[in-house]
Amino acid sequence: MILTVTLNTALDITYRVRGLRPHASHRVSEVTERPGGKGVNVARVLAALGHEVTVTGFTGGATGRVVQDQLTATPRVVDALVPVTGATRRTIAVVDEHTGDTTQLNEPGPTVTPAEWFAFQEAYEGLLTSATAVALCGSLPPGVPVGAYAGLVRTAKAAGVPVLLDTSGEPLRRAVAARPDLIKPNADELAELTGSHEPLRATQDARRRGARSVVASLGTEGLLAATPEGRWRAVPPARLHGNPTGAGDSAVAGLLSGLVEQLPWPDRLVRAAALSAASVLAPVAGEFDAGTYEELVGRVAVTGEVSAA
Repeated sequence: MILTVTLNTALDITYRVRGLRPHASHRVSEVTERPGGKGVNVARVLAALGHEVTVTGFTGGATGRVVQDQLTATPRVVDALVPVTGATRRTIAVVDEHTGDTTQLNEPGPTVTPAEWFAFQEAYEGLLTSATAVALCGSLPPGVPVGAYAGLVRTAKAAGVPVLLDTSGEPLRRAVAARPDLIKPNADELAELTGSHEPLRATQDARRRGARSVVASLGTEGLLAATPEGRWRAVPPARLHGNPTGAGDSAVAGLLSGLVEQLPWPDRLVRAAALSAASVLAPVAGEFDAGTYEELVGRVAVTGEVSAA
């Protein structure tokens, strides 16, 4: 079982409009609702790839019940969310059908009490006993300590469970020092962590700060990996236009599934890059276009070198 942690779960609501204009009324052509938050999106992609996944984090209020109902109906996904008194947040994505651009509005999430945070940590320790890997994903809701991910990384490592971290800012900086097995920042998050805007130098610096391996998302330039086994870059054959929300989460799912399947690093990167690109053609985060994914797996270019033993 793969475990994904989404401390700031959400109900993702996507509106599609013919053209988004400031200070104007819009007629919405389509509305979709899905369970969301980065780790939830990762779980849905993993499930579509055939993996059994358990989702944990926080849930509360009427919005949280909608999220749980939809998770329960998702094949190969188990709901292990921990209840809180506050209401689960909503995220609003407005897709401009003319340009393909997406405007995102993210609510902050419920305030988590110390007792609720303690209850989550107990539940997390229990779930790790049957986990093959864990992904810690996304922002922290109000009330959760900024060093929360650092503690969760240490708990996973003490249990012998490999851990992937996908967050940003101060939570990322503190958690990297706890030595996660893999981090997956985008270019901006990596630059903020290291102070360097040169991706190769920044990935190496992130490893020196504690991450065993680093895979950076570089947008249209693909993925850049720095690992103990070597360094590689994976680039899709062409840029696809659509909704990029969730593309990074699909990449995380590709990396995590490759980890538990013990694939060589180049194969993990091919899968991650193909999934990331194929998710752009899906209407909502946490999904990908299966036909495009299968096509891209054979066309993603990987270059790099293996480290000397």
